[in-house]
Amino acid sequence: MKYRNLSNKNIRVSVIGLGTWQLGGEWGQDYTQDEVDAVVDACREEGINLIDTAECYGEGVSERLVGRSVARDRDKWVIATKFGHRYKGIFDRDQLWKADEVRKQLEQSLKNLRTDYIDLYQFHSGGNEYFDNDELWEMLSRQVEAGKIRHIGVSLTSNKAIRDSQVPKVAGVGADAVQVVYNRLDKTAEDTVLPICLKEGLGVLARVPLASGFLTGKYAPGVQFPEGDYRGGLERGKLDTMASEALRIKDQEVPEGVNMAQWALSWCLAHDAVACVIPGARDTAQLRSNTKAADMVSDTHPLAVG
Repeated sequence: MKYRNLSNKNIRVSVIGLGTWQLGGEWGQDYTQDEVDAVVDACREEGINLIDTAECYGEGVSERLVGRSVARDRDKWVIATKFGHRYKGIFDRDQLWKADEVRKQLEQSLKNLRTDYIDLYQFHSGGNEYFDNDELWEMLSRQVEAGKIRHIGVSLTSNKAIRDSQVPKVAGVGADAVQVVYNRLDKTAEDTVLPICLKEGLGVLARVPLASGFLTGKYAPGVQFPEGDYRGGLERGKLDTMASEALRIKDQEVPEGVNMAQWALSWCLAHDAVACVIPGARDTAQLRSNTKAADMVSDTHPLAVG
């Protein structure tokens, strides 16, 4: 495994992390604790130290599974979670972003994760009406001072207009890191987000680095996803376009004999701003395959840790 600094605060993270949206049951599979423990054990063996989850992945299911898996060596991990997207018991979306409610969400995430602190607590894909809230950021700053949060982050929405308007403000609200969709099928973060992160010294977590699995090269136009898999709800034309472009990339850009998923992860990590990619992993075999992308990563990257 290779390691990089996430932001100018020198947070040491593995270049390959673990995304855990799938653990909430929204990718067509429910996970047992034993299955999650096996994946986390594989992370330990492979040198992965960053796990990204969220309060809304299965309404706390993902957080609870992760929390139990890392409890015995919590101090060895960089645990990232999020707030604001959805929260059981509150149905007024505007309420989710109010400082007092976010503080309650923080307490629930700490409980779910069985920890006294969260390494990276992230604003979760909210609009400008929620981002531009001094009371929220002041409350989070107080939680940093209290030791319940180590670092504040912003997980940017996929809406380009909103995303590009927020990223110049990220450093100003006290955040150290940005999470953004970035992959070979969606390079729009290169226009505004990544240059600003480089300039401001903000760490970058690249989410959806495999384009929801399309950059594995195993899906063709017309693919059907099983019931319970969120991808089945995407527009047919979008699915077919993604599949066609991914197959073109596989044929024309991926070197012969190279695993496409590993190539796609290393492609993201080649950018000077990107510290870590956070693909999901269905099982230990997929997790171990993802980690091999680290072998394709340069040791001279600006964020590299010796």
